[in-house]
Amino acid sequence: MLLSLSSQNVIQYLQAAGLCSLEDGITDKSELPGSSKKNFNLRVTLADNHKLLIKQENRLANENHPHEFFNEWLFQQLLSKFPVLGNIEAIASLVVHYDAENYILVRNYLSDYLALQDFYQNHHLYPVEIATAIGTTIASLHRATFQRREYRDFMLTAPEGMFRYHFYNPAQGIESLTPEIFGAVPEEALQFYTFYQRYESLESAIADLAYEWQPCCLTHNDLQLNNILLHSRWDKLDNCLVKLIDWEACAWGDPAFDLGTLIASYLNIWLSSLVVDPILDLEESLQLAITPLEIIQPSLLALIQAYFQEFPAILEHRQDFIARVIQFAGLGLIHQLQAKIQFQQQFDNADMYALQVAQDLLTTPDKSVATIFGVSESAIVVTMAEPHQIYQPQKEQKLIPLYYTKTRLRGC
Repeated sequence: MLLSLSSQNVIQYLQAAGLCSLEDGITDKSELPGSSKKNFNLRVTLADNHKLLIKQENRLANENHPHEFFNEWLFQQLLSKFPVLGNIEAIASLVVHYDAENYILVRNYLSDYLALQDFYQNHHLYPVEIATAIGTTIASLHRATFQRREYRDFMLTAPEGMFRYHFYNPAQGIESLTPEIFGAVPEEALQFYTFYQRYESLESAIADLAYEWQPCCLTHNDLQLNNILLHSRWDKLDNCLVKLIDWEACAWGDPAFDLGTLIASYLNIWLSSLVVDPILDLEESLQLAITPLEIIQPSLLALIQAYFQEFPAILEHRQDFIARVIQFAGLGLIHQLQAKIQFQQQFDNADMYALQVAQDLLTTPDKSVATIFGVSESAIVVTMAEPHQIYQPQKEQKLIPLYYTKTRLRGC
């Protein structure tokens, strides 16, 4: 029988799993926001101030995608099996326990970090140093696993009793509409589906993305701003500024999807601040945004340039890489709108404007590069004097140098 985790029985569960003892005092048990959606999340603080995050899948919400925590556990096992990838642990939160029978995952809670989404919302600042650290971090993950068959084969491991013949292609559009849609979404959200079906160019662009999807490295596949943690003293550190969490969707995938999804999350800051009025057209509304795109652009440019500095070989692998990133950003905006309709039952005029921006990114990516980054594609790419070699580690014992082993204060 499936154990239903709660604040009343979580201590007994942790003791049975060997994660704490009877002597350990519990100073705090806090249910975290978002527990009512896909997962139940609980933070437990032990007497030594060590914090654990306990997550349990919502079986009803995840009935179409069961065992999502298995991927995060598998990622942790990948790092253990291949020591050459050991330093990637510096960019992720350590998983300490996985219970497949009860769909429970336990990982360390990072007290010194805060969600990047919250930082941006609270401070309304977008330092390029943070974006640079993110670009370098993502590129390090992609570069370290690029075209490595042994890592790909390991990620093909499936949960017990299940089969995994191939990896899921996330370049998916809107499913075919059925009569049930009219009772599942609010009336105003129907214009989202009407708009999507009206333009064949939009569906065609997404279909092309799916057809040309080329999995070549390990990807996170859910790089939203709320899945990136920022160190509380980021402005005083030289390294370990950011960590990536919630690896439930990670798989062998297309690196352009990771970058595009993240850029879409940045663009949502701009698009969610639009001034919407019946007398304003789209262009006027975009220009009157409370958070103008021009404020975010330096971070977007620093992000992608840092990525190419760390992983320049990707441009030789795919010469259209930047255009694909832009298209995946458009697809990411569509996925965000779908999630808003599904979970919040909301869709307004600002969302319609965001949908129009997504259409432009998907159907005219070459023209959209300058709009998003503020410079041309040629200005983004840093020209190197010699061809870039794809990274190949020489010895299994040599760790990939992603970060220093310990967090380092600037000037130390």
